[in-house]
Amino acid sequence: MSFISLARDGAAPSPEALRIGSGRWAALARAVFALLLAGVLTACTSTDVLRSTAQPVPTSASNKYAAIVVDANTGRVLYADQADSRRYPASLTKMMTVYMLFEAMQQGRIGASTDIPISAYAASRPPTKLHLKPGETIDVDTAIRALVTRSANDVATAVAEHLGGSEENFAAMMTTKARQLGMGSTVFRNASGLPDPGQVSTARDMATLSLALRRHFPAQYGYFGRTSFAFRGRSVRGHNKVLETVRGADGLKTGYTRASGFNLATSARRDGRSIVAVVMGGDSAAQRDAMMAQLIEAFLPKASRR
Repeated sequence: MSFISLARDGAAPSPEALRIGSGRWAALARAVFALLLAGVLTACTSTDVLRSTAQPVPTSASNKYAAIVVDANTGRVLYADQADSRRYPASLTKMMTVYMLFEAMQQGRIGASTDIPISAYAASRPPTKLHLKPGETIDVDTAIRALVTRSANDVATAVAEHLGGSEENFAAMMTTKARQLGMGSTVFRNASGLPDPGQVSTARDMATLSLALRRHFPAQYGYFGRTSFAFRGRSVRGHNKVLETVRGADGLKTGYTRASGFNLATSARRDGRSIVAVVMGGDSAAQRDAMMAQLIEAFLPKASRR
């Protein structure tokens, strides 16, 4: 059973009840902002708020858009729009690659200083990447930083080959782990999130994975909050601007391919409240980040206190 399955089956609103007819980003942003100004949001249920923003004509962005906000303390769904519709995860895939690394470390199969060899195939993966060369190695600690912060595709492939023998076998291992975590709609074909029509997930499944990373690996979770890391004498900056601009945002991952649009999974905590939110299918990084900020500001105050 997944962390958020009880919210799916219990009293929380279903995705259909919460659906915005068009899924238009700008309309939702304006609606949430207006409600916050009016002080209405606090008094309304999330279903009331979302129904009030319905629009009759879908846009092209709505074909990719999906989102969910989950109370991390209880698993209750606070907001959902097309959360069970299959989407391309892009580099959100690397959250599972890192999960598999954390699990291997926990089981004693590898350590933070274990060297991972770089094959010719791994080195040939397209950007973003660290531009590692065949025959070089990267230690596990640096590999995790490169995956989370830089979203390095060459490193993801090298990890897959090291833990699974081949990327194909590792992808099957990732899919098996997804089922164990309750991610019933996710299929992995590679470790990086590079385009593959068979590699699919949902906003709900990505939220489940985000919660699993927080709960199963609290000592390692801090990797996801880093905005840069040192590599070969230089500072490598990351892509996750929400960590620097939204108060309480403490980690997780960005993703983008042309097919997926701009994706983001975010964890946020304030005043004993905690949520995990996922946005998929943004038209730009700025639009995606603005939507995530709106969701955090609107729904973090509705989360339970621990």
